[in-house]
Amino acid sequence: MTIKTRFAPSPTGYLHVGGARTALYSWLFAKNQGGKFVLRIEDTDIKRSTENAVNEILEGIKWMEIEWDEGPYYQTKRFDRYNQIIDKLLAEDKAFKCYASKELLDEIRTEQEINKEIPRYDANHPKIKKQNAVAKNGDSYVVRFRNPKSGNVVFNDQVHGCIKVANKQLDDLVIRRADGTPTYNFCVVIDDWDMGITHVVRGEDHISNTPRQINIYKALGAPVPTFAHCAMILDDNGTKLSKRHGAISITKYRDEGYLPNALNNYLIRLGWSHGDQEIFSKEEMVNFFSLEAISKSASSLNSKKLLWLNNYYIKTSKPEYVAKHLQWHLNKQCIKQKNGPPLTKVIEIVGERCNTLVELVEQSRYFYENFSEFEVNAANKYLCKIAEKPLTLALKKIQNLTEWTVENLRNMISEVCIELEISMVKVGMPLRVAVTGKAKSPSIDLVMHLIGQDRTITRIKVALDFIATLKVE
Repeated sequence: MTIKTRFAPSPTGYLHVGGARTALYSWLFAKNQGGKFVLRIEDTDIKRSTENAVNEILEGIKWMEIEWDEGPYYQTKRFDRYNQIIDKLLAEDKAFKCYASKELLDEIRTEQEINKEIPRYDANHPKIKKQNAVAKNGDSYVVRFRNPKSGNVVFNDQVHGCIKVANKQLDDLVIRRADGTPTYNFCVVIDDWDMGITHVVRGEDHISNTPRQINIYKALGAPVPTFAHCAMILDDNGTKLSKRHGAISITKYRDEGYLPNALNNYLIRLGWSHGDQEIFSKEEMVNFFSLEAISKSASSLNSKKLLWLNNYYIKTSKPEYVAKHLQWHLNKQCIKQKNGPPLTKVIEIVGERCNTLVELVEQSRYFYENFSEFEVNAANKYLCKIAEKPLTLALKKIQNLTEWTVENLRNMISEVCIELEISMVKVGMPLRVAVTGKAKSPSIDLVMHLIGQDRTITRIKVALDFIATLKVE
């Protein structure tokens, strides 16, 4: 049997960390088992589903580097298939038409609550039987699944263990609305059946849907998938995440400068573990992942840990991988690289200092763009009259260099220190501010080497012109 999992988001909002973790777990399990991963867009809620949400979901999954083997499938394109099965269930008396109005159902629900009964649909309720009996052709109706009235639904959840629900606690589920559109709980079953889904990994908020769906599988004679319901994720304050309250879109993490590998490593540890290991390569995630190792307990977001992981991945990933994702941020800020050094070389010397790619962009900007102003505090402290002499001598030596190497630049700085009998700081810091515009940067010999001889000379001249405008105290 080929293992097949699916991720089936509803495009009524963006993809947040809960959905992203579900997608990651489903994908990892499929890959671990040598199976296939299906992407399905569950857009039966036509009024609330939007094209923008679909696009953002797809964009987020692609950015996470989760590749699907089939799809994306759209439920709204499969209505004929759902209605074909519903008509078959009606013919077999496994479903029935219900003409009870919303007003009547609300009235019955209120009575049940007053009587301290569990609010539920009862096809044998006298008022419902009466309204169904007097219905005429052309009257509005819904189609309900005829749920078994006795026995239990029992399934072995891969996270929570054995779950048992009495059928008398379940009502006759609406599977087709009055407007003719099929409902979520029914469409899910047909899709999983048609697509050969063997394992369903989803949030524990779906546990209440599972017994109803299992009864539909059985009525159809369809194989019942194995279920794994993941515990909820709490925010930094311990509050349940939701689309409406505090959940952050996955694309927002991209925008804020996180690497996909860092976020995936972070997400996998939100409810799953492999011993005490914290850092996982993509290959390790696939090799080690199992549904049984998913925790039953809720997990909490920790933004500091995510930031630490991102710094780790920026420092330790191949520069080519970081450059691929950094390029997106450079393009967004219209930073041209035509006259600058290779991006991978900049990442090698700057990346270690940055927690996010957004920071890395700012720390890399001076390699590609000239600046018109120096940082005020840096200029006040290091581009003063006393810096004129070492900068002038450094400029002279730089202009005379025939080989532009890091070693020659390092030697040049040492020579200036020796000839002027001053400390390294009194040469290096004015040079740093002159060449980068900032007081902080990687080693200035490395920076000048990447910036290049001509641009280094130009920037030192600009700094000397700036010093020349200062009043002598």
